[in-house]
Amino acid sequence: MTYIILAAGKGTNLQPLTLKTPKSLYKLDRDTTILQRMVRLIRKYDPKGEIVVIAGFMYEQVFRDLENENVKLVRNPFYATTGSLASMWFAKKYLERDNLTIINSDIVAESKLVEDVFCKNTDVPYVLIDSSKTEGKYNVQVNDDRICVMSKSLSSFYAQYVSVTKLDAVSARFLIEEIDNMVNAEMYDQLFEDALVQMIFENDFDLYYKDIKDYSWAEVDNVDDLIRAKEVQKK
Repeated sequence: MTYIILAAGKGTNLQPLTLKTPKSLYKLDRDTTILQRMVRLIRKYDPKGEIVVIAGFMYEQVFRDLENENVKLVRNPFYATTGSLASMWFAKKYLERDNLTIINSDIVAESKLVEDVFCKNTDVPYVLIDSSKTEGKYNVQVNDDRICVMSKSLSSFYAQYVSVTKLDAVSARFLIEEIDNMVNAEMYDQLFEDALVQMIFENDFDLYYKDIKDYSWAEVDNVDDLIRAKEVQKK
């Protein structure tokens, strides 16, 4: 399986903590950063997996953090003015895989979640959601077992998006095509998830979901999240 970890952003919500270092390099303990922890957990449960990290802000720091972790690094030199859609465009050759897991670099997940879900193959495209969360920054509305829409501005929603997407070979190729279309239309500042939404609305794309409400995880967007992340790390 191939894992793409999105780590190009500046982490502005955590400033001033992220003025001189990417938030994915925040240390959960004396020896382990958020990014290292995810890479090592993937290696534990999928030793032969291909891990690709897309970096931008403080690229050299990310490189040093991972230089002994057997990963491939892709650089988004325009991270300051683009979104994750552009980052995925720079790494689109790695989307041409039979199974793909796309993860935001600020996700801290319990070991069991990585084993049970992140590192398992899939034959359908789906995103991870948490229906126990009521105040997420990026949320989803669903219809039966499928995603209707994903957005930062839903007035009502079913669950929080967990910033992890899993794709099979066919859906990964559809995503490449949509990313190319959006980049050609100069939509550089969009999230790659917005390409999934476009596929739903324009092509009746079936995007499923998996509710992980029974697992422990955190997405590090603020100081409170850092505390929660350390709790997940200890678990």
